Amino acid sequence: MTDQSALFEYLLRLGDNTLVLGHRVSEWCGHAPVLEEDIALANTALDLIGQTQMWLGLAGEVEGSGRSADDLAMHRDVWDFRNLLLVEQPNGDFGQTLMRQCLFDAFHLELLTDLTRASDDRIAAIAAKALKEVTYHLDRSSETVIGLGDGTEESHRRMQTALDLLWPYVGEMFTPDAVDLAMHAAGIAPDLTALRTRFDTRIDAILTEATLTKPDSTYAQSGGKTGFRHSEHLGHMLTQMQWLQRAYPGATW
Repeated sequence: MTDQSALFEYLLRLGDNTLVLGHRVSEWCGHAPVLEEDIALANTALDLIGQTQMWLGLAGEVEGSGRSADDLAMHRDVWDFRNLLLVEQPNGDFGQTLMRQCLFDAFHLELLTDLTRASDDRIAAIAAKALKEVTYHLDRSSETVIGLGDGTEESHRRMQTALDLLWPYVGEMFTPDAVDLAMHAAGIAPDLTALRTRFDTRIDAILTEATLTKPDSTYAQSGGKTGFRHSEHLGHMLTQMQWLQRAYPGATW
């Protein structure tokens, strides 16, 4: 029998990752370097928020306390969020945004692929739907990383700087804790060690084509899963994202 508290926690992680990254990407709306990229980033953000609705909606059902996806998104404080630290990192320049997206997309695609085979049919169905969107996300982000990395001297420099900045956050994706282990034992979550191998193979191919050098550091930032060490970036983001519901509780339109 699946541990319902662990399942709730795991669903929060899935939903918080897409919620926080979706909001981050949406910050480019009206500010991207060209119109095509502005529209593409907005569509990516919409996909991620749509996935959030499904993951947090299911989390609310599992919790059984009457909280909706909106309640979980808009009425939790920063220490209650369970997203990976990578997704809350600031957008930086366009290259940094796309490097962050590519690293997460490569992880996300492998994770969703495994979740389509989850023992819980509800999770498998959400993963199957999200996988179609994330396949496109990775195609686009990896092509952009390759184009910029293997582009001009300036674009190459910026992409290498972005990779050096963001790579330390990759380790957290593959560091299992008690929740990950419980979900794997229940036939829901994948073995993160095996997933890391597939991720490395995919990312190494992308970085090689982009003529970028993967940092030697194996240091892994951590803390997002437990909620004990979120950076100030998430607090600032939630202030913006949750402002309307905080100012006008229960408002609908």
